[in-house]
Amino acid sequence: MNQTTIGAFIAARRKAKHLTQLQLARKLNITDRAVSKWETGKSMPDASIMLPLCDILGITVNELLSGEELTKEEVEEKADENLLALQRKDERAVRWNRITGIALSSLMAVGILACLICDLSISGSLTWSWIPVSSILYAWVVIVPAMRMGGRGIYVGLVALTVLTIPYLFVLSRLLHVGRVLFIGAAMAVPALVFLWAVAIVFRMCNGDRRLIAWGAACALAAALEIVINLILSHMLGEPEFEMPDILTVVCLLVASGICLVRYAMARRSAVG
Repeated sequence: MNQTTIGAFIAARRKAKHLTQLQLARKLNITDRAVSKWETGKSMPDASIMLPLCDILGITVNELLSGEELTKEEVEEKADENLLALQRKDERAVRWNRITGIALSSLMAVGILACLICDLSISGSLTWSWIPVSSILYAWVVIVPAMRMGGRGIYVGLVALTVLTIPYLFVLSRLLHVGRVLFIGAAMAVPALVFLWAVAIVFRMCNGDRRLIAWGAACALAAALEIVINLILSHMLGEPEFEMPDILTVVCLLVASGICLVRYAMARRSAVG
């Protein structure tokens, strides 16, 4: 399974269907830049988009992964080769995630040791070092296990984030001797966690040709999060609800959401036409 060969095959089939890169991209609700990367061998089509891509190009997934049209006799042989190639690719991804996780864990361990040594050297006991140590451990539990699990790790990370954020804020408030860290932090964390879960669910539901809907929804949810956080902070701290940077942020996010949805609608209309 060679990305350059597959890219050239995609380009040839696209031209045979009298489609430009932009027209193909609109049918798939992606950017023409993504199509260009496929055809130059810089990336592969996502698994969620392979079936609609093959339908448009008039080929099978087996032919796509082989980078050529296949006869009936070649189909079974190439199917085995492609399955093995995909398996090797998955194994490389798993190995890379494992190496990255080990490297990140090592860096975090070095950071913890550095904080403890500096604290002991300066203060003669462990005082302020518990703050960065607890923060690093919190980050490790949320990031590293999720990273090692690949795509499924997103939900593992979200579960860890949901379960551990409030306890982490409690520990931090005790170490700092500032109770407001817990109360204000928790008030910010709850809507932020709801936002992250909502975005994850939206992207899960809107895969493939509906990815632009997911991006539009994510931008709209981010605008809502900005408004909610400003209202909470205004109530808890007595500050103005909205300042000019906040208003500009919300407006930009809503404009981005609108652009995504309009582009999706235009792509659908073009595909139907």
